[in-house]
Amino acid sequence: MTTPHTAPDELYAARHVVRAAVTAPSLHNTQPWIFLCRGGEISLYADTTRHLTATDPQGRELVVSCGAALFNLRLAMRQLGFQPVVQPCPDPRVPALLARVTWGARARISPAEELMYRSLRRRHTHRGPFRPTPLPAPLLESLARHARLEGAEFSALTTRREERRLARLVQEAETLQRADLAHRVELARWTRPFGTEDGDGVPAGAAPLHPDATLLAGRDFVGWTHGGTSGGPPERRAGDTGRMALINTPQDTPRDWLLAGQALQRVLLYAAAHQVAAGFHTQPLEIPYLRGEVRELVASGQVPQMILRLGSAPWTLRTPRRRVGQVLWCPQTPA
Repeated sequence: MTTPHTAPDELYAARHVVRAAVTAPSLHNTQPWIFLCRGGEISLYADTTRHLTATDPQGRELVVSCGAALFNLRLAMRQLGFQPVVQPCPDPRVPALLARVTWGARARISPAEELMYRSLRRRHTHRGPFRPTPLPAPLLESLARHARLEGAEFSALTTRREERRLARLVQEAETLQRADLAHRVELARWTRPFGTEDGDGVPAGAAPLHPDATLLAGRDFVGWTHGGTSGGPPERRAGDTGRMALINTPQDTPRDWLLAGQALQRVLLYAAAHQVAAGFHTQPLEIPYLRGEVRELVASGQVPQMILRLGSAPWTLRTPRRRVGQVLWCPQTPA
């Protein structure tokens, strides 16, 4: 919430950057972040009331989601002409405090940053098949470079054998989760009616096709696999799956999770600027023994943090967002 006691210029700037931050993707669109603006500093906190304890018991994906929001916040600061100064995980006594961000020196936004900023509201998670159009190699190389700029690794799978193995791991994890009551309850809790405009969660209309329409099994938000709709699984076509890729980090600490989220969002925005969308399939990363098998696909030996597929989407469906006033707190500052 905001208060009239905050200086207008500080409040305006805080609202501007948080409005950009909340467009980030998050697991089940939980939007698990809170921002505190005080004394020229914006602090990012994890909203632990939105922790998906069945799907994400460690809170790893919660922090990754917050990292994506942090990148958007940084990008919006750049759009205003400032260099953000970020202190990640600044106080081990307060694990929910993920970052402190202050306004650094003035600096003009770069063309690449401007391109990504314009893609903030163009980027949407795609839950369905892609057009059978291959991604150009130069774009994949650019995505890898953008991930490295955040200290992470973007690795696209290169062989059919790797793709089949990853598809098997995603299917195994999704099958286990579909059979687990706690996961099904959690999924239902965050599924919203068709046409939802504001708020959180995933509208049923955002997943209009069977979740097994591509080689990588998706989350079953609508209930296709539990009698909620008629019809069996469709034929899976590799050409509609898109390009499979991983986001990896050197270690597996909360700082790495935050780093992974920033790298992920940078990759997503650059891809969106080139009319490329992404879908997420992190189910095997949520089951320890399967995550270990996914790691065997990482040639560098780094730790996999996200599984995604990239391609040209035949449709774009918006998921709702909470209002800035619901996630931004600007308490009274002393005169």
